[in-house]
Amino acid sequence: MSLINSRNSSFQINSNTFYHQEILAQERQNNIIQLNHHQTFEWLENLASAKSQMHAVRGDFDELPSLPETKVVQIGNFKFGLIHGHQVVPWGDLEALAAVQRQLDVDILISGHTHQNQIIQYDGKYFINPGSATGAYSSMNSSPRPSFMLIAVQGDEIVAFIYELINDEINVQRLEIAKKK
Repeated sequence: MSLINSRNSSFQINSNTFYHQEILAQERQNNIIQLNHHQTFEWLENLASAKSQMHAVRGDFDELPSLPETKVVQIGNFKFGLIHGHQVVPWGDLEALAAVQRQLDVDILISGHTHQNQIIQYDGKYFINPGSATGAYSSMNSSPRPSFMLIAVQGDEIVAFIYELINDEINVQRLEIAKKK
């Protein structure tokens, strides 16, 4: 599964920030999750045409009224909740995100908006933010770095690969998540 947030071309740092397209094209993903922000229907269609399942939610500046504010997706043994994140106040706040996670009744909440990639365990649940695919500016993060995530779901385990562009080099971190029984 691929996680992408804020592919915001108006804030694109440089053309090298689209390094993720080459990596994504090489990977065979069954699901792609897009937390939108200034997206076009053509961009979503392009992603969906290369993937078997496309899941997207509306961002704060999107003009795609057909996209939902939230979405719940079952992938393997995990229920994922999707939200762009602008609806959560204060932005990125774990207590506020945990309230959304409980409302959606999901194992993992995937959100964005802060443009800071992270995977955090809080109150027995996981919260994932893929960051910003272009390193777009955020009032929450004065030094954004382009990032996205690839996640492999196998039974009750997840292996997450966090791709981040640091000084024109792609840095990859691996993190394992196990479903709480």
